[in-house]
Amino acid sequence: MTEAGGAARAGQAGPGGTLRERGAWMGIRADQAVRWLFPLPALAFVVVMMLFPIVYTAWLSLHEWSMSAVTPPRLVGLRNYATLLGADPRFWMAVWRTIYFTGLALVVETVLGVAIALLLNRDFPGKNLVKTLVLLPMIATPVAIGMVWLLFYEPTIGLANYVLGLFHLPPQPWLASERGALPSLALVDIWQWTPMVALIVLAGLASLPADPFEAAQVDGATPLQVLWHVTLPLLRPTIGVAVILRAIDALKTFDIIYAMTQGGPNYASETLNLYAYTLGFSYFRMGMASALLEIFFALVLGVVVLLNRARRGVLM
Repeated sequence: MTEAGGAARAGQAGPGGTLRERGAWMGIRADQAVRWLFPLPALAFVVVMMLFPIVYTAWLSLHEWSMSAVTPPRLVGLRNYATLLGADPRFWMAVWRTIYFTGLALVVETVLGVAIALLLNRDFPGKNLVKTLVLLPMIATPVAIGMVWLLFYEPTIGLANYVLGLFHLPPQPWLASERGALPSLALVDIWQWTPMVALIVLAGLASLPADPFEAAQVDGATPLQVLWHVTLPLLRPTIGVAVILRAIDALKTFDIIYAMTQGGPNYASETLNLYAYTLGFSYFRMGMASALLEIFFALVLGVVVLLNRARRGVLM
């Protein structure tokens, strides 16, 4: 009776279950705590590093503050936003140039990147060497690339006009032209970052299942039909990710444009990033520059949300 009663007491269910169940539950809680404990410092650091600049910039955008004066920031509310959105035509032109530059670079980079990835996915002599050469632009410093392309676009001795001369075409002013400056800069961005799209798409090609391609071959599909009806539909998720990543980077492009034109000629290549830099560090209007950056942040976030929804819509 005593042994049976002890066993019954040890296994009886209390408010928290049996002792064995409570021990297992505490072990699970301890494992969960450990999973959060180790990444917590890194997570806190990332959150603080991301949250503090956004909050401080938002606070500063509600003030008028000139770095050239010794007076502290003065609260003006939403006046900086109202000035930019309602009475600053230079701001709206910068918005248009940012969207135009991003759209032009993004479309060409996506098409060329997919084409290069499809080419590199085949077996041919010298494939590894071609891969290396294609990926070289990604490892170069953007400012150094800008300096090299400045020489390339030089109107008198540059290689660009020399190549045009070989085809009996008239020389172009390139960066010195208000109409040609932004497309010329987009060409530099295309040259540098198309390999990134190709690399992402190439990784997607390597992960595609073989069954749909074998079924298409059994049905007698031509290579073009396989590409259009099998390969590209299966690559849509990968292409969507590449488009989103490149859209974020292209919207934020600053170094190449600043190194090559500094927004000229006559503001023809001034994007939102350059205009914010000019307001903050040339005109010393830090409140106005902060308001512009908050609007720019909302613009980038909105574009990413729209592209992500479009990608999900295509997938569904």
